[in-house]
Amino acid sequence: MVVVRAAVLPSVGSPLEITGIELPEPGPGQVRVRLAAAGVCHSDLSLSNGTMRVPVPAVLGHEGAGTVLAVGDGVTHVAPGDGVVLNWAPSCGSCHHCGLGEVWLCADALTGAGRVYAVTEDGTELHPGLNVAAFAEETVVAAHCVLPAPDGVPLTEAALLGCAVLTGYGAVHHSARVRAGESVAVFGVGGVGLAALQAARIAGAGPVVAVDVSPAKEALARAAGATEFVVASDTTAREIRKLTGGQGADVAVECAGRAAAIRTAWDSTRRGGRTTVVGIGGKDQQVTFNALEIFHWGRTLSGCVYGNSSPADDLPVLARRVREGALDLGLLVTDRIGLDGIPAAFDAMLAGKGGRALVVF
Repeated sequence: MVVVRAAVLPSVGSPLEITGIELPEPGPGQVRVRLAAAGVCHSDLSLSNGTMRVPVPAVLGHEGAGTVLAVGDGVTHVAPGDGVVLNWAPSCGSCHHCGLGEVWLCADALTGAGRVYAVTEDGTELHPGLNVAAFAEETVVAAHCVLPAPDGVPLTEAALLGCAVLTGYGAVHHSARVRAGESVAVFGVGGVGLAALQAARIAGAGPVVAVDVSPAKEALARAAGATEFVVASDTTAREIRKLTGGQGADVAVECAGRAAAIRTAWDSTRRGGRTTVVGIGGKDQQVTFNALEIFHWGRTLSGCVYGNSSPADDLPVLARRVREGALDLGLLVTDRIGLDGIPAAFDAMLAGKGGRALVVF
């Protein structure tokens, strides 16, 4: 057993506790990783406040990258010293959805989150959040939860590939399937939204409209590829129609996870337009439509899980975009913090401030 510092969620709704935890050596089919960095995602906040369920006590954090320290028996695709990106939703390859090629919907992707992977110094058993427990100096994960880090991408920035970039880029390229010349509106300029804006620019979309509740995010949104910026209000849909020749956007990508934003994204698209919902909202967030408008507008509304991505296939593509200079990972990061800064990062997300906070070890 080795003691490392981690951010522990004692129970749903409780403050995180930065404390020592005891990690075992990796067993068969497991890998021990020293974290280089971990992104603070809105999903971590949703897990901590009960919007999404997680076995507790737990170490949260699912977007990370680091260096392999040791491997257990049977692990051959990585070795000590290798850089890796954590994959919080590994596909099993054998369930119904995997058989259909929809690996992002794998029925068994999160089964590892229920295991006990470490203990606190007083012996309390801990679960690994969304499989990987990245809010810690080190972690022990199943071998299929690590992917070789791509060449030419610093490990601290490669952490963002594990969730924000795969999700935002995938929402544009895999789910919405944006084509060159189409107009795109992105709702929510956080880490995922910034990745979606860059993806829309890479796809050749235009105009690209960013929407956020905070006017302070305009410069950040424009740096990511937005050609227009709209402060969210009751007139947002009308403003987007004006910016798109009176028709509405071809595609809307909703990254906020709020009923009002989903409804507005739908209203902002043209007749026959496409709305992709990326944000994770609570059960209390009800969105309503009437039967006549669904017929009349002919729009498509679709959910999007993990960007409808296959991490093993998409990481090399994203890495190439980074090396080409088309995708700027550093642009997503507005705060670099330590483990102690995670609670403040949660507060900033609730207040709608900043892009991605990155825990750097």
